[in-house]
Amino acid sequence: MKLNVGIVGLPNVGKSTIFNALTETAKAGVANYPFCTIDPNVGVVDVPDERLYKLAEMENSQRVVPANIEFVDIAGLVKGASKGEGLGNQFLSNIRNVSAIAHVVRCFEDSDVVHVEGSVNPVRDAEIIETELILADLQTVEKRLEKVIKPAKSGNKEAKFEAAVLEKAKKILEEIQPLRTHTEKFEDEEIEYLKKTVFPLTLKPVMYVANISEEDLPEGKDNPHVKAIKEKAEKENAPVVVLCGKVEQELVEIPREERKELLEAYGLSEPGLNRMIRTGYSLLDLITYFTAGEKEARAWTIKRGTKAPQAAGEIHSDFERGFIAAEVINYEELIKAGSLQKAKEKGLLRIEGKDYVVQDGDVIHFRFNV
Repeated sequence: MKLNVGIVGLPNVGKSTIFNALTETAKAGVANYPFCTIDPNVGVVDVPDERLYKLAEMENSQRVVPANIEFVDIAGLVKGASKGEGLGNQFLSNIRNVSAIAHVVRCFEDSDVVHVEGSVNPVRDAEIIETELILADLQTVEKRLEKVIKPAKSGNKEAKFEAAVLEKAKKILEEIQPLRTHTEKFEDEEIEYLKKTVFPLTLKPVMYVANISEEDLPEGKDNPHVKAIKEKAEKENAPVVVLCGKVEQELVEIPREERKELLEAYGLSEPGLNRMIRTGYSLLDLITYFTAGEKEARAWTIKRGTKAPQAAGEIHSDFERGFIAAEVINYEELIKAGSLQKAKEKGLLRIEGKDYVVQDGDVIHFRFNV
């Protein structure tokens, strides 16, 4: 499965506006009525990372290639989606195909924008969608349990394992709780079983995106809706990104040289979308390593815990197949040294072998032979 983040939420909370700003396109339709988005829109966006540009400047790189992440704009869900309401089956299927969820909640009042539930209440809205995902998971778990319960009772070892894990998951879901908030109740192999067999929607990592009005910028600190969603997120150990979709859209519609002035007018140091992208990247448990030289400075995306040969394989399969060693220096050390050449002269580059686990911010030159 491709690593990506699905943008979900009730209708008319600003999902498509945020998606359009993310991708700097008008690819996703924006309208003031439910189900404007039916088929999911997909966009690939660069991950903002100042380290890459500093490396490029230091090494006089001719080309800069940032890491990227894929976002998917999924249509708004409504109550009853787990029973097929509002094209629910299609929407749930779209969510099943993403790796993490960015849950957009409306934290602004606007009489001109209809709210599908009649009032602004981000915690209620979040719980509506969460409940639908829980009910969908419960249906899937119960169906699977029906298949394994008979062989489990007859002593089949594999079926007994499956039944025990499914019963545990069923109990949590019946209490209308998402599985991701109870992972401590499962062994690692049980989590892997669930992911590979029933593909639970509520095991996916979640971040909340609080969509506020321009008046509440920069952080919506005095906005009671933002406070409420932050309290919910804190209980779940989930990150919250506060932004104004309307302002984010304005930013991408004006020339780049004018954006700084608009940001400053709203008390912002950077677009809120930058934080959303970085949070999504972190949510997927991704890290970045760099290669840098005169021709190119590039950020490479890998899963946390990846070893050097597999990280090399992101560049080319030959690098992994013929891996000999990795010359490594972390970004912070390299900046202090002043350049790769100076770092080499000072003996700061480490030689790492096949068991080295690549760290975020490593600058690497791979030695290989095929």
